[in-house]
Amino acid sequence: MVVLALGTAMMERADFGMSMVVAPAYLVHLRISQAFPAFTFGMAEYCLQAVLLIGIAMITRRRKIKYVLSFGTAVFYGFTLDLAIRIIGMIPSGAFVGRIVFYVFGMFLCAVGVSLFFHTYLPPEAYELFVKEISVKYATDIHKTKTVYDCCSCFLAVLLSFFFFGFGHFEGVKFGTVICAALNGSWIGMCSKIMESKFCFKDALDLRDFFA
Repeated sequence: MVVLALGTAMMERADFGMSMVVAPAYLVHLRISQAFPAFTFGMAEYCLQAVLLIGIAMITRRRKIKYVLSFGTAVFYGFTLDLAIRIIGMIPSGAFVGRIVFYVFGMFLCAVGVSLFFHTYLPPEAYELFVKEISVKYATDIHKTKTVYDCCSCFLAVLLSFFFFGFGHFEGVKFGTVICAALNGSWIGMCSKIMESKFCFKDALDLRDFFA
């Protein structure tokens, strides 16, 4: 979770565009913070994820403890993200090359963070949980469902950018978003393969059924 937050903070610092998954929350943060400066990116994250979790419960017509726990994960991530943004903000980004370094390292850390999360039984953030639950509900391929979700998230971010900042103005969704969309999946897969070849992942506590 900390690694993922640091990666997102570095991408935000680079200002080449956020990932398609977090872009809608980032845009909500940018717009609301104009009127309420105390409204942070982390707050926007767990507020939007709360809406997604409500949507999951309505679509699946289920009430699971992991939905509540997933919101807890989102809140923890939100606070960690805000702290990471403050820390990364103290580091000079420098010129264009420095921003590229921030973005590449940010993408890499995000891939590592997601890979680590995939190897735990802790409840995922609402984004991943939404994809998984919809895939199970309608018996669709999870990878195709993920692709559709990412495209919808990117499209929503573009609409929010136009609505908040004017038609034709891209804020938060830039060329870096396209690069992230193209490379993120393969980077996550690569990190997972490397980790699985170097480490043996086992449950430290017998709590997997509790989080199911």
